[in-house]
Amino acid sequence: MATSGFNEENFPKNLELNDRTDWVPLSLTLFTNIDKNYKRHNCNPLMTGSFSGDFVGKILALISLAPFGIGAGFVALILFRRDLHTITFFLGTLCSEALNYCLKHTICEERPMRRTDLYGEYGMPSSHAQFVWFFATYVIYFVFIRLHHMNNNTIIENVSKILIISSSLIMAILVCISRIYLQYHTISQVLCGAFVGILFATFWFALTYLVFTPLFPQVVS
Repeated sequence: MATSGFNEENFPKNLELNDRTDWVPLSLTLFTNIDKNYKRHNCNPLMTGSFSGDFVGKILALISLAPFGIGAGFVALILFRRDLHTITFFLGTLCSEALNYCLKHTICEERPMRRTDLYGEYGMPSSHAQFVWFFATYVIYFVFIRLHHMNNNTIIENVSKILIISSSLIMAILVCISRIYLQYHTISQVLCGAFVGILFATFWFALTYLVFTPLFPQVVS
């Protein structure tokens, strides 16, 4: 039975006494039953007088929740707009997650730090990295290919496209950094997840654009 007291065995042996890694639950009321953790480096109390939290870790832990926000956005758009392309996009993310599950349980590579809340969950490839890069890549294809045929070449439209692409890429990069910084994944696990996400997004957009989209008018009618 776990105790709340200090236990030397809970820490990796290669960490110094004043450079240990604790894990603090970060609970958000917007996501029931979802507990994320951020990394907190214990500072020397003789120098600071107290143990201070890692501000960067807190921010990256919040950024790491981006896939949940995207998923909630998909559900809201589907409920209010009922757009077939949005539904297809969302189905692509679900298929990507299913692919990630299969890959993880085929490769069976452990995460860099074994913790009680991650036992049984493999790390290769990173599901967060695969999700955000699937999303970002699909958005880029949508902007450059789908919206290009709408002939909206006004300054406002072009600026909007740049902002959409830039924000998607920045979000994907930050989520990947957060997974490495918080020690949920190794660099190779994150890079592999990003690579798989990009490849699957390319496949899914081609399937949607060439096969599904021509069938949309028949489905609506």
